[in-house]
Amino acid sequence: MSDPIVVALANQKGGVGKSTTAINLAASLAFQDQRVLLIDLDPQGNASSGLGIDRASIDISIYDVLLKESPLEDAVEPTSVLNLFVVPATIDLAGAEIELVSMFSRETRLKSAIEEVASDYDVVLIDCPPSLGLLTVNALTAADEVMIPIQCEYYALEGLSQLLRNVELVSSNLNTGLKVGGVVLTMFDGRTKLSKEVAEQVREYFGDVAYRTVIPRSVRLSEAPSYGEPIEAFDPMSRGAIAYRHLGKEFLQRRSE
Repeated sequence: MSDPIVVALANQKGGVGKSTTAINLAASLAFQDQRVLLIDLDPQGNASSGLGIDRASIDISIYDVLLKESPLEDAVEPTSVLNLFVVPATIDLAGAEIELVSMFSRETRLKSAIEEVASDYDVVLIDCPPSLGLLTVNALTAADEVMIPIQCEYYALEGLSQLLRNVELVSSNLNTGLKVGGVVLTMFDGRTKLSKEVAEQVREYFGDVAYRTVIPRSVRLSEAPSYGEPIEAFDPMSRGAIAYRHLGKEFLQRRSE
């Protein structure tokens, strides 16, 4: 297996569909015969619980990997989806930002951990917390590219310049290969003028970096995590499942080009 592509899903705004995109893109790629590792780097642990992981029964989490140098492979959990594995987050991670500050090589700990298991996977996705602290810096330092989910609502582009500045800082100081590899429009409601306007603005600003696939606002998408399943397993004929299937195909198509 060649080196995997490592993608950090980042946006310091909460509620933009970041964990939903992480879970469902990961599942979509797994259904397309890719071996996928999803690393949950968000203390809220939505990517873990959304894939049916019981956070109370976890022995080794991403916290142990970053702070106690446990091997990443010891933290990997299988999911109900073939080819899809997750490194779960627990609430311990909430204090990790502060604990990392005094640690040696604090920005590169995740990168080193991923390198140990990289050859086992085709794609590694990292679900970042909604902040620009040390956890997100670890993800950006480990990643080949950043995927930014943007919701089609008011203030969608607010704060984005700060994220892009951080990506630039990391790429000039810690990870020269880092680039913004994709922008995904989420929570799109075709009935509203606002959604269409935001989509236009994003496409104008990012050009070809914006994915053609748009993720619709969908009740089924928001229901799926409570069943611990990605939308592809929960309701494969729903609009959300079809959209994420297309996103997975577009992601792989970009990679092959």
